[in-house]
Amino acid sequence: MNKLFTLIFLLSFLLSSAQVDMSYYLPEGSYDSGIPTPEEVLGYHPGEWHVSHDQLLYYMREVAEAADRMLLTEIARSYEGRPLIQLTVSTPENLARIDDIREEHVKLTDPSISSDLDTENMPIVMWLGYSIHGNEASGSNAALLTAYYLAAAQGEAIENVLGNAVIILDPCYNPDGLHRFSTWVNMHRSHVINPDPNDREYNEAWPGGRTNHYWFDLNRDWMPLAHPESRGRIARFHEWKPNILTDHHEMGTNSTFFFQPGIPSGKFPLTPDKNVELTHKMAKFHARYLDEIGSLYYSEESFDDFYIGKGSTYPDVNGCVGILFEQASARGHAQENDFGILTFPKAVRNHFTTSLSTIAAGIAHRKEFLDYQRAFYNSASDKASNDPVKAYVFGSEKSRVKNFELLKLLNQHQIDVYELKGSLNKTGHRFSAGSSYVVPMDQAQYRLAKGMFEKRTSFNDSLFYDVSTWTLPLAYNLKYAELGSRDFNAGLLGSKVERPVQPVGKLIGPKGAYAYAIEPYGYYAFRAIDRLLSRKVVVQVLNETHSDNGRTYPKGTMIIPVGVQEEKRSLIESMIDKIVKEDAVSVYSLATGLAISGVDLGSRSNSTMEEPKAAVLVEGGVSGYEAGEVWHLFDRRLKKKITLLPPDRLTGNLSGYNRIIIPDMKGTLSDAQKDNLKGWISRGGVIIAWKNGGKWLSDNEITSVSYLKSEEANEGKYFAYRDLDEVRGAQVTGGAIFEARADLSHPIAYGLESDRIPLFRNHNLVMKKSKNPYANPLVYTSSPLLSGYVSEENLEKFRDSPAVTISSVGRGKVITMTDNPNFRAFWWGTNKLFMNALFFGESINQSAGEK
Repeated sequence: MNKLFTLIFLLSFLLSSAQVDMSYYLPEGSYDSGIPTPEEVLGYHPGEWHVSHDQLLYYMREVAEAADRMLLTEIARSYEGRPLIQLTVSTPENLARIDDIREEHVKLTDPSISSDLDTENMPIVMWLGYSIHGNEASGSNAALLTAYYLAAAQGEAIENVLGNAVIILDPCYNPDGLHRFSTWVNMHRSHVINPDPNDREYNEAWPGGRTNHYWFDLNRDWMPLAHPESRGRIARFHEWKPNILTDHHEMGTNSTFFFQPGIPSGKFPLTPDKNVELTHKMAKFHARYLDEIGSLYYSEESFDDFYIGKGSTYPDVNGCVGILFEQASARGHAQENDFGILTFPKAVRNHFTTSLSTIAAGIAHRKEFLDYQRAFYNSASDKASNDPVKAYVFGSEKSRVKNFELLKLLNQHQIDVYELKGSLNKTGHRFSAGSSYVVPMDQAQYRLAKGMFEKRTSFNDSLFYDVSTWTLPLAYNLKYAELGSRDFNAGLLGSKVERPVQPVGKLIGPKGAYAYAIEPYGYYAFRAIDRLLSRKVVVQVLNETHSDNGRTYPKGTMIIPVGVQEEKRSLIESMIDKIVKEDAVSVYSLATGLAISGVDLGSRSNSTMEEPKAAVLVEGGVSGYEAGEVWHLFDRRLKKKITLLPPDRLTGNLSGYNRIIIPDMKGTLSDAQKDNLKGWISRGGVIIAWKNGGKWLSDNEITSVSYLKSEEANEGKYFAYRDLDEVRGAQVTGGAIFEARADLSHPIAYGLESDRIPLFRNHNLVMKKSKNPYANPLVYTSSPLLSGYVSEENLEKFRDSPAVTISSVGRGKVITMTDNPNFRAFWWGTNKLFMNALFFGESINQSAGEK
């Protein structure tokens, strides 16, 4: 009998899930028949299939064409060329003067004029954004319904909304990820829907649809802006300065529905309490609307609001109220869960319903949101006045590209920055005019600027949903210092940096040289050198200094001797023209190989460079994020090809590569894979690995690098059951910044401006000191914490531990790093360590490696 009941229930579910129509979603009321429904355009009702990005775009264009309430704007293109579009929604009368409305609204964020504005009749600006994670697709599918409702609904209620609001409908934050995921689930959808979690539909192939083209999590990129999707979105954000921004996500299948506020102790400290008050007021609307459709929900659990680089928190430090929604995910069309069967239409309905509740809350508290935004910016000056830090100064004379990239980022976030006027000595650093910049705290963007530059080591909570710190000058490895009231005055401010200028290099000296030199400081120095290496030009690296005609060239300087390859002079000098223009690298013309001091250019201590021919492991247990970071670095910055190599190919012919990169990963090697890989290294190959990728090599006996055993920090203690998550979570190092000490005479550290470098760590692996005293060129300092949260137990383990270990395997090397040097594409500083390993790795003396 029970089996029969289950069969009947399942069949009825299957039939009903295929018969959902618009009445399942929409509020009762009248709708304009002239506005096409999704089914009329796409051939199916929302939730019946997963909408692909091209279909989503098609419908948005059709509904915008049919409705006089909508304007469609393209704001960016993804890496795969997909348009990111938005619908601006309001009354036809408002749209006719939309530029005037926008300009008036943005004045609320200017303290010099905002007090004269009347918010009594000013429209509120609400931004509804969906599916920044491509495989959390119920958001973008709900956007079909939101667009239809806003275009077609009739009556007094919608007229009140449109007359008092400008709604920015952003149907898909991540076009490439959404398209990848929709292809997967639609290609595996059966006519008779199968909710079995083991079905292939619900188990995506690596890397899945969450990420963008290069496998980055775009919901961590609102601040770093490493990707075109984010840059277009943030430009549009500051063009409009919305009052509310929603971020619609999915979570585990056995969950319900989450809306903010999140964990009370997880609020970013610079977010005003009024923001939380408004979030609570909105929550009452979400609860009421979800109650009406019988959905379960929760708030003030699970999710914090700390990292300002994600979609629900970035708005909070910009005078807006960011709202995170998390819906239990079907990860396909229907899936069994703890409550029965979760259908995709139900997930879509919850997101559509909370889109409507957001609009209702915004209208109900319209003036309060507008007044809050004005007060947020008006209070910035008082906040700055009470802050003991009056400004931050940063800059590098030798890394102009990193200066430029940080300036560009600050400019994109509308943070005021000025050239340093004169020179300044602070915290052991000298800052000079022409290469240093000042960010004063007394500015409208005080909270965001402070959040980007501060170092923070004390927290209200020890649990973090994401990273606990992101101090940008440390990430860029730029000299920087806090300036207090005794250090800072307006006389330090030179010209305001309105639009940063892309740096260029120059040829210093004439062409027709005996040799040319490129110093190792510039970020794109290796891109420059690779132009030559890829064309079979001989390049040597100085392992000792060389002084000539009043200039000393440091270790790591790359020498292009022309006399021994005279037939390539024309090629070399044409490449130099391109290098100085495109790579922001200065090239020095050398008239002789004879040194005034140091080694001559033909010294036996020099090493001949080889062109890196690289592969990065992908798939299996490899971190898609970290493999993607390597791919992005090669493809977009080095402009160099790299092979994406699945581990099962390690049994094949590896002779086409001389570098293999192993990011964080877990797994085992077969004997054949192990023997082939070890043989490849022994013949001169170089592996660069980090985190569990390095431990994976050790566990598989490729290297003899040793790691501390993971010990339970609370062994032998007793705790209350209620404290389980908190006690365990306190031992998680989710993202903090530490200081390491570098041996500047070692190739791994060539081109560093200081023997101290910040490292980003988000794990607890600890390497043991090598028995070879030369094998650890980078070591954590004895007081390593610079910023972020770490438990005392873990901090003690990290002190004086190796950050890099060199292993010699036959004629090859394995360079094992503790930490990921390419984190989220905004750790420009430690990119240098990775590129040194990539280009100089083969030149490291075999005797300096652990055997």
